This record gives sequence, C-alpha cells and structure tokens, in this order.
Amino acid sequence: MRRLGLHYIIDTYPMSDLANILERFRRGGELLAMSTTGAAGSELDFQPAPGKWSVRQIVCHLSDSEAVCVMRIRQLAAEENPTLQGFNGELWAERLDYQRRKISQALETFRKLRTENHELLKSLPEDAYARAGVHTESGPLTLMDLVRGNAEHVEEHVQQIQRTRAAYREHRAKQAPPAAAQS
Repeated sequence: MRRLGLHYIIDTYPMSDLANILERFRRGGELLAMSTTGAAGSELDFQPAPGKWSVRQIVCHLSDSEAVCVMRIRQLAAEENPTLQGFNGELWAERLDYQRRKISQALETFRKLRTENHELLKSLPEDAYARAGVHTESGPLTLMDLVRGNAEHVEEHVQQIQRTRAAYREHRAKQAPPAAAQS
C-alpha cells in the first residue's frame, strides 16, 4: 500500500515477503524509540514550518494510528469483508490536542500495541493475509496490505522525525550568538 495524496494505492506482494514484512512491522517500535532518543524540551514541540507536525505530534499520531490498527487487524482476520473506517489524522491531532500529550505515554502505548499486534499476526496462518475488507477511503485492502502499509507508515514518520530534528538543530544554530572573537 502506497500513499498517493490522501489515498492509498494497494500493491500486491508475494507471500514469500511475509517474514520480511512482519519483521519490519515488529521493528516499528524500536525505530520510533531510536528516532526520539535524546529529544526533549523545545525540540519535541518544534515545527519545521507552518502546518508541519512536531516530533511530539508525530509520535502521538503513530500511537493513535496503532490503536486503529488493532481493530483493523482483528476485523480482517475474523470478519468477512469488513468495512475499515478511515480517520482524519489532522483533525485527530487538533481535537485530541497532540501538542499537550506526553510523548513518553504515546511512545509506550505505541510500543505495547505494536508488540501485541505483532504477536497476533505471527500466530495467524499464511492464508489469513489474503483476507480482505474495504477501506472507506482506499477501497479493497488485504491483511497483507494493511501490515505492510503500517510498517511503511512508521518508517516514513521516523524519517519525518529525523528531518524535523535536523531542522531544529539548524534553527538553533542560527539563533546561537556568534562565538566571541579571540584576541
């Protein structure tokens, strides 16, 4: 599944990729934790441009996305052709006040839910990954598409966190007073 604007494009993947996809999915919590290590204070809330999310907002978004993923995985694994409801991430960020949420709690929630999702996924038979439902925004979606899409989702946001932290360092460097002239 690839994002195209506000929509996802479903790709087909051979089942031989399942072990790789599950490992990428599992590592999401580690990647997210590593990308935020050492971030604190004003760095967590720095927005690189108007309308761009801070590190705190990205982590909160991923935590809430993983909570949605909990339900979607179970619907696809257990129900016949379920409807998978989309959600508006921008609206959630605003109305759930991501700017005030504790990043440590959001990170812990993400890691716990991701671990539980991974445990369930690895216990499913391979044919379960072909089970499909219909996403309200993207259309048909298999469990394999969902797992791969969620693995990629974290990887993309980890890169966004890295770019945001780099922009913060650059911003701070520009604001630092020039070094005193040596006599």
